[in-house]
Amino acid sequence: MGGPRRPTPDLSSTVPPLQLRTEIEIDAPSQKVWAVLIDFARYPEWNPFITSVEGKLEVGAKLDILVCPPEGSEMRLVPTLLVHDAPRELRWRGHLFVKGLLDGEHFFQVRDTEAGHSQFVHGEDFSGILLRVLGGKLTQVARGFVYMNQALKRRVEALDSA
Repeated sequence: MGGPRRPTPDLSSTVPPLQLRTEIEIDAPSQKVWAVLIDFARYPEWNPFITSVEGKLEVGAKLDILVCPPEGSEMRLVPTLLVHDAPRELRWRGHLFVKGLLDGEHFFQVRDTEAGHSQFVHGEDFSGILLRVLGGKLTQVARGFVYMNQALKRRVEALDSA
């Protein structure tokens, strides 16, 4: 009754993390891909997955992001920008409600290929106790990554050929 309190177990450590990775080659140099990627004001024109991003591209800044997974409900996220390494990497980390429930570190990486194209890598590292029950939802998220990658490719290549 009045004994010492036991620490709350860290349930998130019992659920293995999950990594989603998608890639696409874009027929344009990385600088052009990067220019489209960080032009958040134009996302509603072409991006079917991340339809809105507001905030400063400064490490430590909070972003306000609207995500629309295919066949899912839109979600508003407020992650912290971790990396802004132009024109190579953009990375942010967010949490669903509280840390440990569902955490995600989302990233975009762009690198030039020997052929003068760009390799675009889009992914997220998930952790938290809700991973056990969100398998189907994360499949929608992975499809959203692919849809965004394809739309980015179309947008960049159309601008590059104009």
